[in-house]
Amino acid sequence: MAKILHKEKLAENVFLMRLEAPLIAEERQAGQFIMLQTDEDLGERIPLTIADADIEEGSITIIFQVVGKSTKELALFKEGDDIPVLVGPLGKPTHLDNFGTVVCVGGGIGVAPLHPIAQAMKKAGNKVITIIGARTKDLLILEDEMREIADEFIVCTDDGSYGRKALVTEPLKELCERDPKPNLAVAIGPPVMMKFCAKTTEPYEVETLVSLNTVMVDGTGMCGGCRVSIDGEPKFVCVDGPEFDGHKVDFENMVSRMSSYHEFEKQKDHECNLDKEFEAKLEETK
Repeated sequence: MAKILHKEKLAENVFLMRLEAPLIAEERQAGQFIMLQTDEDLGERIPLTIADADIEEGSITIIFQVVGKSTKELALFKEGDDIPVLVGPLGKPTHLDNFGTVVCVGGGIGVAPLHPIAQAMKKAGNKVITIIGARTKDLLILEDEMREIADEFIVCTDDGSYGRKALVTEPLKELCERDPKPNLAVAIGPPVMMKFCAKTTEPYEVETLVSLNTVMVDGTGMCGGCRVSIDGEPKFVCVDGPEFDGHKVDFENMVSRMSSYHEFEKQKDHECNLDKEFEAKLEETK
């Protein structure tokens, strides 16, 4: 059980929560995640990256986007409420070293899991160049926090409403063409964005890490729901990842496996019947 210490709306359908979890705060490392349930008996397990932690306060920060039944339920929790089930830290932490120059690329909600990695890379002595992007200005998150970490900072929006009108792969390509080129790239966001980031860096032989967020059930590798193909070998995101070499990920296979759950997800969201109710109930949580 974890008490909600703070709740904040960052963008449309994107929420930040700071949770009381002293043991997780003390043990977590960059790149790791937690799993939570909104109902102890019937709730779906939701994997969320630990976006930040405060050991003194004994808290961790999570950021999530409302996309279905379970995240709608989570968004209706208020400050002072208890999350009934919280497990972590899970997954392998990011491998940290003084690589030299590291480009951190975040798309949409992917900026949240990128934040602790950029922090840790900077602390390890790297020059950090950060690129964040979203469809439009209103959907950008953690801009100030990411700007503070970065030695060089680039913002892109698809519609040109803020920063550069470009996909994040455009400035990433420009950075790869520099002399010297970056020593490492870390890309986190929607699968198609990570796929094309990896394709962008591959001709320049810039090592690229991606963080995969697949469907997870137990978080221990036993269910097999998060299986992905890495260089032709089966791996489980929850125990072997979540980070992998982006040049070796079979993104087509991953997207195909994830899409097999879409009809069930739509059905459960429809059964929940929260579309209009949700907005009204959400106002009550403020």
